[in-house]
Amino acid sequence: MRRRFFVFAPVAILACTIAASIGAGVAPASAASGGDQSSQHLNGRRLFEDETFGGNGRTCRTCHSRDTGTVSPADAQARFSHDPLDPLFAGDGSDDGAGNGVTRMTTDATILMQIPLAPNVSLLDDPLARTVTLRRGIPTTLNTPALDPVLMYDGRQPDLASQALGAILDHAQASRVPSAQELAEIAAFQQTPTFFSSPELRTFARTGEAPDLPPGRTAAEQRGRRFFEDLPFTGDTKPGLCAMCHSGPMLNETNEFIPVPPLARGGRFQNVLVSELNAAGNPVIDFVFHNPDGTSIVFSSPDPGRALITGDATEDIFQSPNAFKIPTLRGVAHTAPYFHDNSAKTLEDLLRHYAVFFSIITDPAFDGNPPVILTEEDQADIIAFLKLLK
Repeated sequence: MRRRFFVFAPVAILACTIAASIGAGVAPASAASGGDQSSQHLNGRRLFEDETFGGNGRTCRTCHSRDTGTVSPADAQARFSHDPLDPLFAGDGSDDGAGNGVTRMTTDATILMQIPLAPNVSLLDDPLARTVTLRRGIPTTLNTPALDPVLMYDGRQPDLASQALGAILDHAQASRVPSAQELAEIAAFQQTPTFFSSPELRTFARTGEAPDLPPGRTAAEQRGRRFFEDLPFTGDTKPGLCAMCHSGPMLNETNEFIPVPPLARGGRFQNVLVSELNAAGNPVIDFVFHNPDGTSIVFSSPDPGRALITGDATEDIFQSPNAFKIPTLRGVAHTAPYFHDNSAKTLEDLLRHYAVFFSIITDPAFDGNPPVILTEEDQADIIAFLKLLK
């Protein structure tokens, strides 16, 4: 057995009766195709905003606000001050997962997620466990349901109906399993105009006409834009730097200029050292990846991300393990906090992380090339441009 360490600082059985019928349910309406007033959309809205399915009091809206599609620590603090019994703090929203304590939610706005383990992955301390409890943020529902086929930070849900079913059973602790019809109606509602951050993205969903990068008006915005242009590498490493992973119509795919084979255009998962640096201070867990040849690797991480789903412990800093879904940057100024563990509370936190990230992965000790240094001006320029991405 080989061990790998990081040295950086700190009602389910019932669901099986309908799982096969999800795909056969009512198909979701075309994204942004005609307002919110059809009977299907109206019922989908009721299910999303008001239906608890006999659970702990949560609805979909409990965790997916209208303005941001998620919950921030400031939101949690305000809600706790208004009502300490808010369903947000029930179940996996509490410190112990049983409804006691709110510190984690008010500090990081993370919930306790039960993540399934791939067949070849186990826990060193509990070899028979088939799930692991991890602290993750709540993915935003702005733009994603209609425009992003990759769902959840680790991509484990194949479609919106499956995602809704998992959330209702796990997070809302439902005592009544939703029907395939209800799940389809929830999915359809999430593709209506309410869930887009801009008219341009509603048009994209309806027509396929992708929005361009905004040109920028101020000098800072224009300097920030160059980081997101699809450009080959030259002597100046900053043009196109962010576009390596934030390319495509939604700025959530790798491009052909990323210099790490075998990655190529269209990659959707990437490791940017969030788990390694572990700024959130989450507990580190020993995972065992069992290889086909009978060997195994013990991998220590607060959250290996996509690797838990694929069972792939590829030793590549940019890929699995510790790789997560590349998020869209459209509307990003309105969807804080950031990263799978909510460790970046603001855009400023986000850019400070990337300054550290690039300093580590371009350390001259690795290849002798000059390091990529994101200066404070660079960080401010990128933030100025990100705020233009509606």
